[in-house]
Amino acid sequence: MTSKSREDAQHPPSRCPDNSAFKQQKLSAWQPELTPASVLSGFILIGVFCLTMGVCLILSARSVKEVQINYSDKCLNCSKLRENSSNWNTECLCSADFKLEEKIQGDVFMYYGLQNFYQNHRRYVMSRSNAQLLGRNTDIRNSNCAPFSTYRNGTPMAPCGAIANSMFNDTISLFYYTNLSTAIQVPLLKTGNSWWTDKYVKFHNPTSHNLTSAFAGTARPPYWQKPAYLLDEENERNNGYINDDFIIWMRVSAFHTFRNLHRRLSRTKQFADGLPAGNYTFRIFYNFPVSRFKGKKYLILSTVVWCGGSSLFLGIAYMVSGAVVMLAGFIITAIHLKLKKRKTYFQR
Repeated sequence: MTSKSREDAQHPPSRCPDNSAFKQQKLSAWQPELTPASVLSGFILIGVFCLTMGVCLILSARSVKEVQINYSDKCLNCSKLRENSSNWNTECLCSADFKLEEKIQGDVFMYYGLQNFYQNHRRYVMSRSNAQLLGRNTDIRNSNCAPFSTYRNGTPMAPCGAIANSMFNDTISLFYYTNLSTAIQVPLLKTGNSWWTDKYVKFHNPTSHNLTSAFAGTARPPYWQKPAYLLDEENERNNGYINDDFIIWMRVSAFHTFRNLHRRLSRTKQFADGLPAGNYTFRIFYNFPVSRFKGKKYLILSTVVWCGGSSLFLGIAYMVSGAVVMLAGFIITAIHLKLKKRKTYFQR
């Protein structure tokens, strides 16, 4: 054994990092010095910011104009008819009249609201086939759609799952009375209401030369009145899995009371500036039953602002956070002054 190998055996290679400024952590660094003045001023500034944001959010939310109508009570006859599942193919029309005292200017959005409808149950949320909704040829018998996957004869449902099967399917039209006897239909937009990522990323129709052949060999869900390829008979591009109403329904809510965007006002002709004041009526083909789970249905006409709709939750959250931070800042300030005074007394 040579002298060099003998030295290597006695002194193995060092694991110490290189003697550089970076690896030895000798680079210039800035470390803040937390003095009482800086900490307390930070508390006060954060509290003032949160309180200011809360006030702005609440004032903006209160500026939203909104009309909400509970039509569950106004359509009791249709509700009783829908309690019997054998009447699923019987049409039932009801109406809900209301009056706008003031004009609603700008963009107007129409929502439907459901109360006491729980979409957050784990089995309900998982009851869907994402592969099927992407337009892929998949065996839904191995998916989470059961028991809404196939019929007894083996015919697969399209779309499958409990979410799709329970889709909101009331047909709603809005009419404006130009005088006591003449009513005109308010133009509403059916498309452009869903999220872009949902419409063009998460949902695709099966590939075929037409939708009818694409859905050949499948059947509609049990509670649907139409197959998927006939959801919108006026617009062929709004059918199948990329139907806006269907896409919006498939985004489930976390709470038992929620609202979903249904239509947008088409600002044309005499509705170019919004909805004029006057008498209106909703004409509803009642299909979605809610009496079994003691639910209620609403129709909402609303505007939006920079922070969203009429919900005060975000503004109140900012106000509460700001108040807590300000209170903590004042308490810490009082403790600091008391301790400082005691320290000065003992130094004397």
